[in-house]
Amino acid sequence: MTIPGVHFQDLAKFSAKEVELLEKIHGRLELAGDISHAQVSMYVRAGRAKKLILVGQAHSMNSFSPQHAGIDGLTFAAPEEPLVWRTLETGERITGQREWALGMEPLFMETFPVKTAKGKVIAVLSFELSGEETGADHQILLETVFMLLVSDYDSQKQFVYRPMFSQDGILAVNERGQIIYANAAAAGIYRVLGVGRLVGRRVHERALSFRPAHKASITGLPQEMEVEVGGLVLSEKAVPVVQAGKTIRMLLFVADVTQLRKKEKELLVKSAVIQEIHHRVKNNLQTIASLLRLQARRSETPEVRAALRESVNRILSISLVHEFLSQQDEELIDVAEVARNIFDLVIQSMLEPGFEIQKVFESEPVILLSERASSLALVVNELVQNAIEHGFMGRSSGIIGLKLSSVSGNAYRLEIFDNGIGLPEGFDRAKTKSLGIQIVRTLVETDLGGTFELFSSGGTHAVITIPRT
Repeated sequence: MTIPGVHFQDLAKFSAKEVELLEKIHGRLELAGDISHAQVSMYVRAGRAKKLILVGQAHSMNSFSPQHAGIDGLTFAAPEEPLVWRTLETGERITGQREWALGMEPLFMETFPVKTAKGKVIAVLSFELSGEETGADHQILLETVFMLLVSDYDSQKQFVYRPMFSQDGILAVNERGQIIYANAAAAGIYRVLGVGRLVGRRVHERALSFRPAHKASITGLPQEMEVEVGGLVLSEKAVPVVQAGKTIRMLLFVADVTQLRKKEKELLVKSAVIQEIHHRVKNNLQTIASLLRLQARRSETPEVRAALRESVNRILSISLVHEFLSQQDEELIDVAEVARNIFDLVIQSMLEPGFEIQKVFESEPVILLSERASSLALVVNELVQNAIEHGFMGRSSGIIGLKLSSVSGNAYRLEIFDNGIGLPEGFDRAKTKSLGIQIVRTLVETDLGGTFELFSSGGTHAVITIPRT
């Protein structure tokens, strides 16, 4: 037996089929509580003594229902639960009340016997709820929910549970397709569609046209779909109650999802607009980069050409971030992908002809908001540019690498390194006039709130640590 809190030896008297039935019911208690707006409890006899074991309990999130001050596996003497014990002894369905606290209005209580195919009572299901929902019609709902709990069960085709809300409509239908119960939410939804009293109507009437019901009654399987009718978008679900291969009753659920679908469409439109903006920004940045390249080709001064080339790389680095944002819905970027593209782009554009470079790139996924990703993209651009421009003077080959990883679970570490000539003698990062180093310092320390180290060790190493958020 796999019921939490209950030891197998307590239930050893049950056969394998009886245990299977109890486990099936236990797995559906949460659904039963939601539909019935009740606290649903399941009890079995504790050996030969006049005691009960609570083997499962669930309650509705949409109504008040006090739980026992205990957990599954709690034992009760028979006098503590007289209605439950009486049902266990007689096999009868019993309606009564429970006084749960001194001076408080009693709770309505209804108990149902759980029987085997041969009529043996092996457990009792108890429904407890406030007096506001205790009319004869609600008792029909409780009966239908109980029938669902003990109905034929196929573990491969079981009902997919979705929490119920107070605004969800619930209907019960008998074997003839006649509505025998409808809650206030269902009545309100259909009243908007011009349908009056629901109880007594056929569910297949044109005015109702509950489409999943017909298919569910034929297949014996839950059916669900969304339909548009009378200006509303309705989510409809039909759950058949099947016994011996025959649908003997059905539970129908209907929810007005009109506003939800409207908001989803609005979000899709907004998302498409934002993606289009990012696409246009990317195109504009690439146009600016093309103009600067044209200007660089016309310039006769090497220093000007070098400065323009560096500016082109900076612009393209930002452009890459916008390109990623134009292809997805969220304002989040996997910086690892951006860093790899910038790494390759800068090396390709800055490398002198004939120079042999060995690239090392190691990174795990690093997700940042687009604004922080843009800053880190520029940092990668500046450091890779500096490594290529200054790290291999007088050499014909070299290694340049980039490593991006998590540190201590609350920070990211970016390391860019080479095996070049290292930093100049007496180099002071704080006093250097290098524009690239100044840009990196500002971005890391001011925009990203991180730290920046630069040192020589078999080449130049730049290490940046930034907080995750």
